[in-house]
This record gives sequence, structure tokens and C-alpha cells, in this order.
Amino acid sequence: MPDLSSRLGSVCVYCGSSNTADPAYLEAAHQIGGDFARAGLKLVYGGGGVGLMGAAARGAHEAGGAVLGIIPEFLRGREKPFDDVETVIVTSMHERKMLMFERSDAFVVLPGGIGTLEEIIELLSWRRLDLHRKPIVFHNPDGFWDPLFTLLKHTIDRGLTPPALTTAWVSVEAAEDVTPALLAWGLDVDRDREIDVRRLT
Repeated sequence: MPDLSSRLGSVCVYCGSSNTADPAYLEAAHQIGGDFARAGLKLVYGGGGVGLMGAAARGAHEAGGAVLGIIPEFLRGREKPFDDVETVIVTSMHERKMLMFERSDAFVVLPGGIGTLEEIIELLSWRRLDLHRKPIVFHNPDGFWDPLFTLLKHTIDRGLTPPALTTAWVSVEAAEDVTPALLAWGLDVDRDREIDVRRLT
């Protein structure tokens, strides 16, 4: 497999911010963050120090990786920023999401709740509208995201979503497979830093 990490510089992680998450999810998030660092990938995340997002940021930081957190001012008390890494304070959720998108070459979706669902649906919607071609990898332990995939297939089966959308992401079950899945994508970075998405076979 060709080494594409030099062209894939930063990865945004969408994930839950609750400390009540399954400890296995928290451990996997920490491992995935560390794997990014060891692959030379910068972690871009929502800036909080709690839940899976905090675990991923600590994993990357402890492994010597670059980390960028982006958090709205009003969430600083609730999500407790991880002060050991670079953090940008913004004014709104919209600004947070746009800056995370702009600073990232690819996206990884870990288990999460309603906020994570909002982020990934928006990202897939933008992909549907050809606003980006950046890789998206789901970490899908024990079929966590299968209900979402079933719903998306339902919209395709009813003629409401084009079948081609299913080429916009890949799904892996094991945490250790997330970074290799990212690096296996065919990359074609143009002047807008968009990435040509190809489904793994």
C-alpha cells in the first residue's frame, strides 16, 4: 500500500463528549488518537476534555502528535477544554463546525450521540452536494452505527438519496483498523485541498 500520510495531514474526529460512555469506547478513542499521532496525522476535534473527544485528544497528545481543539465559548464550562493542546475558542457551534471542516483533510466518526449525528449528517449532506470529497471513516464497534447505515439505505431504497452516496464512507469495526483505512484511500488533493473519495474493496 502506498504511503499517503504526507498528503493526508489532518483528521477531524466526531465523537461523544460523555464520560458515561462505554469504557471500551473511551479506550478505543484513546488508541485511535495515538494511532493518528504515530502516523504523523494531526488530530482536529471539538476541544473538550471529556468523553471520547477527551480520550482521543489525550491519546494523540501522549503519543507526541499535534492536536487542535475548537470549542465555543459557551461550552467551555461543560466540556472542559484539554488545556495541554492548542485550542481555538469560537463564538458559535456553526463556527466550530466550519473551522473543524476547513482544518481537516479527512474525518473519522467514533461512537457518539445526537451532536455527533448532527455533524455526520451535515458532512454527508455536503458530500451529496459535491461541496467536498474528503474521506470519511466510521469506527463501528459491535455495529454501533449499523442503525444509521440502515436508515441511509432506506432513503436510497425509497429514491430519496442517490446510491452513489454509499461510496462516501467506509466502516471498520476494530480501532486498530481506523488509521490504515484512512491511509488506504486514494488521494487526489487539488488546490482546494479536496480529496477524491474511493471505497475500500
